[in-house]
Amino acid sequence: MENDTNSKSEENLLTKVSTFNQFLEQKVESTLLKLLNIARYIFIVMMIVYLGQCFVSLGYKMIAFTISQGALDFDSIKIILTDGLFVLIVLAIVKTLFIQDGFDYAITFLEISFVVLVRKLILLETDPSETMILLVLGITSAMFFILIVYIHGLKHKWAKEKCAETRVE
Repeated sequence: MENDTNSKSEENLLTKVSTFNQFLEQKVESTLLKLLNIARYIFIVMMIVYLGQCFVSLGYKMIAFTISQGALDFDSIKIILTDGLFVLIVLAIVKTLFIQDGFDYAITFLEISFVVLVRKLILLETDPSETMILLVLGITSAMFFILIVYIHGLKHKWAKEKCAETRVE
């Protein structure tokens, strides 16, 4: 009889511990998820403010260079172009913060990396000692471009197939 009471009290204790553990897991997970979402939104707001500053800076440079020079020289155009590409990179990063689908998220970062490589190719001075770097960056950016076009083609094909399947059903 005593063994039976001990086993019942152990089972009762285990049940209570298990219930308490599940309660803690749900509450802690819920609280941490809320904190993470708050941090995410704060980061998004900060990045949007930064993006606005990038636009203001780019616009200011374009206006200042045009007023001071009239027709822009190559160095000024290069500065504006690299700043514009940087703004595109920041814009793409802010855009990715709103993407929920993992596949689209990865594709967007592939596109960002392509723009970063192109920006790097534009910024590099054409020096014969850096020919190998230019070649590697050129091949890599070409592969990224081909991959991006291929994946967008696949997405279009998948959308057509999904549309055809919904018509058949």
